[in-house]
Amino acid sequence: MSSQKIQRLLEPPDVSAANRFALEYLNSSFAHIGDLDGIDEVLSQTKARSSELQRQLSASQQTIDSLVTKTRVAALANLDTARGLAEDRESIENEMTDLSHELLSSLSSSKSEASSTLLEDIETMHRVLKELESVRAYVAVIERTLTLSEGALAQLRSTPSPVSTSSTSEYNRLCAFVNNVVQTCNAVQDIGSIEQSLHLVTFVRRIHDKTWSDIKGVFSAKLTSALDNLQWPMAVDYPAASVHDRKSFESAFKDLILLQEIGENIEGSTNKPEMGSQGLYPLETLAHAISLRFKYHFETERETNRLDKPEWYLSHIMNVAHDHRLFMDNVIQRLLLGTKYQRVNAWQNYITLLIPILERKLRRTVPTLLSHPALLAHTVYQALTFDSNMRELGYEFVVSGEAEKTEEKGGVSSVILCQKEWFDAWLEGEKKFAEDQYHEIISASDAWVIVDDDSNDSDEHKLPRSMAELKATISARRIKALVEQVTDRYSPLPSFAHRTRFLIHVQLPILEQYYSRVSSSLDAFETLSSALVRAVPGALGVEGAKTDSRKLTGGVEGSQRLCKALLSTRYVESAMQRWGEEEFFLELWTEINHRAALRTRAEMHPSLPNSADHQSSKSDAPECTIFEELITQYTKLASRAEDMLVSQVCGETESALKPHFVAITSPKVEDDQNADGGIAVPPSLLPSIALLSAHLNFIRNTLPTAVTTHVYRRIATRISEHILQREVLFRPGLTRGQFRTGLSREQARSVHAESELWAETCQVALRTSRARAEGPWGRLLAAGRLLGAGRQEMDRAVKEVLSGQGDGWEDALDAATSLGSGGLGKEEVKTVLRLRDDL
Repeated sequence: MSSQKIQRLLEPPDVSAANRFALEYLNSSFAHIGDLDGIDEVLSQTKARSSELQRQLSASQQTIDSLVTKTRVAALANLDTARGLAEDRESIENEMTDLSHELLSSLSSSKSEASSTLLEDIETMHRVLKELESVRAYVAVIERTLTLSEGALAQLRSTPSPVSTSSTSEYNRLCAFVNNVVQTCNAVQDIGSIEQSLHLVTFVRRIHDKTWSDIKGVFSAKLTSALDNLQWPMAVDYPAASVHDRKSFESAFKDLILLQEIGENIEGSTNKPEMGSQGLYPLETLAHAISLRFKYHFETERETNRLDKPEWYLSHIMNVAHDHRLFMDNVIQRLLLGTKYQRVNAWQNYITLLIPILERKLRRTVPTLLSHPALLAHTVYQALTFDSNMRELGYEFVVSGEAEKTEEKGGVSSVILCQKEWFDAWLEGEKKFAEDQYHEIISASDAWVIVDDDSNDSDEHKLPRSMAELKATISARRIKALVEQVTDRYSPLPSFAHRTRFLIHVQLPILEQYYSRVSSSLDAFETLSSALVRAVPGALGVEGAKTDSRKLTGGVEGSQRLCKALLSTRYVESAMQRWGEEEFFLELWTEINHRAALRTRAEMHPSLPNSADHQSSKSDAPECTIFEELITQYTKLASRAEDMLVSQVCGETESALKPHFVAITSPKVEDDQNADGGIAVPPSLLPSIALLSAHLNFIRNTLPTAVTTHVYRRIATRISEHILQREVLFRPGLTRGQFRTGLSREQARSVHAESELWAETCQVALRTSRARAEGPWGRLLAAGRLLGAGRQEMDRAVKEVLSGQGDGWEDALDAATSLGSGGLGKEEVKTVLRLRDDL
């Protein structure tokens, strides 16, 4: 029954409905008055029914009340049950949620805080258990290794001298066990991870190596005790030692040698060939004492440990090597006889063990020297000197495999030179030092003073006489000394690659800068001596009011400036020619051309010659020297200075001759003949002759004989040709043809006298023979002597030249001039002959 129906039944009776029903019943039952007779019966029936209904109502009400009560009780009970079921449902849902979370794997990415499942926990426990088993095995291996190590060490400590193979049985067991562990770890990959296996192998090998080192230490201690009795590491006077001390030393020495033999045999069976490659065990003990003393003096706070004195610790090791050589050669080498190492050079092996001491010292000190270029350069130089001295003593440095491929010599200096950062720092410091020296040389007040070269290079290097006479400026001499100083700095370098870098970055720039400096001085000379500067004071930055360009570029002073440039260039050029023939540069240039990397670097530098352009067809070796390109540049620069010198002297002399050429063509009284019939020198000629004489005298005193002769010939040839053209061949005022106007007898004799005066002036200025002085003046002298010749010689010359055939005319001219034609052509001779009025 629904709750709505129940509520409807519980509602009270509807009175209006009952009244309406009663009214309808009365109306239907008593429609007529006659029907009222049965009203009593109906009333009694109604009352009876009403009572019955009332009784039923009361019973129904009681039943309803009872049912409602029961229903309420049941509803409350059901409500309580429902609430309990709801709580149970919620609890079940929570449990299901927890169970679902527990079923979610910790490896899943759905939730960041998921815990592991039971299965995963079980697997983890199994894995941890397996790892613990591996660790147990790991620890067992370590415990076994340590036990065998202690047993081996204890066995050797209790072994009497001499050592035998049986004394190392425990060590053999250790080696076998370690070898077994290594093989097992390499073959089985299931025991732990690969990394753990490798760590185990590394650990057991370390224990193995330490065991052997401890064994060596036991016997080394015995040898050290014996060495103390011999006053080691002082120089050992072995014959003066007591018999007991010598026997103790020899016994301990032989024990270590036997131990090394046993060790190499054992390790050879376990495929470890590097045992003993560091040197002989006894010599390691001897070197250890040196190392301790070295640390005391040069690696502590003592005064002997100074960064600016690397030669102290290098000399210390050098002295040790020298002082102990007799002991090594006479005693140690004898003890090695009959052993496996009898072919080992004891002294060489001993020095090899001392070299790491210096290498360790350099590795510690060089980083602090990088900020001090001078100290770094000093340290490198001392290291190179040490290497060179050791090689002179006969020691050969041990070279690594990579260095052998590059044919390097090794040495203590390689610790610095093979570190690119350290080598670059040293190279930069040397470059800056060289540049500072160069600028100091160039900026000195006496840089361009000409001095004699007193270095006696001609005797030392057997230079040609012309080069031996070559003077130089102070700057050129100091530049030469600077370049040679740089060569001394890097010539001991063992690596040709390092030498090439030093050559390119330090040495060649000095020569290039000096070339540019001299070239710029010639450019400045040309600028100051140009016609524009002379005509317009202040042009091109030259202030005429303050600077007289003629004083700077004119006269002997101008020639002196050009001679300074010429001498400086020639001096450096001759020095480069000599350097190029030296063994050091020949070897370096050969290596540069044989190695592709060095050849490529050299081809990129403009001051080094291109080997392909100077290579012969039959050989790969270049025919040029390493300075060939610079020599060519300096040669051109010297030629330029020489050309400017010739132009300077000739130009000034020709300018001085202009008044003379004007004077000889102007009308004047014929009074040139003096009282005794001679020919007086025209006053207008004297300035040009005096000027040329001053120039030649300065050139003779300054330039070498060969250069002076060459310059004189060029000057004299040009001036003589100028005079010949202006005063003889194309002299103004003379006409040719039928109505020609020639030279008078006095004028012809004057031309002859002037030509002779030029040659005589040059002879006196140069202090040379007449024949040498006349050579360049041949054309002018021949013309002058033809004009001044006697009648008889002239008639013969005219006959042979004008009408003769063949070469007879030259013989006729030789009779008149003593020079033959002097270089004049036949037509020029005819022109000269026609100039005489008396013909």
